[in-house]
Amino acid sequence: MNRRNSFNAEAFYKALDLQRDTKSLTWKDVAAAAGVSPSTLTRMKQGKRPDVDSMAALASWAGLDLDTFVVGDVRGEAEALPRISALLRADPNLSKTSVTAIEEMLRATYEALREDADS
Repeated sequence: MNRRNSFNAEAFYKALDLQRDTKSLTWKDVAAAAGVSPSTLTRMKQGKRPDVDSMAALASWAGLDLDTFVVGDVRGEAEALPRISALLRADPNLSKTSVTAIEEMLRATYEALREDADS
């Protein structure tokens, strides 16, 4: 049986609505505060999924962890290099060029020092 994870957009929208209501804001206020188009919120109310940038902006505005809305039976864990890469790319002190240079050094070092799990 092929099991897939999915994003529960309805639960995400309801959590945003609760946050909006708690703060006594209108959806227009939410759109402005999160930096998304009001039409994005209208589409979400109609059951549509937001684009990735809007979803990240709304989650950030509401202080919600997007992992909370991923449902399914398959949970993976990223290997070390992808996790390090995500942290580097989130660092506002590093340029894209710097991140790429660090990633290339890490990848080369990792490959050179990685031990074969079977040996």
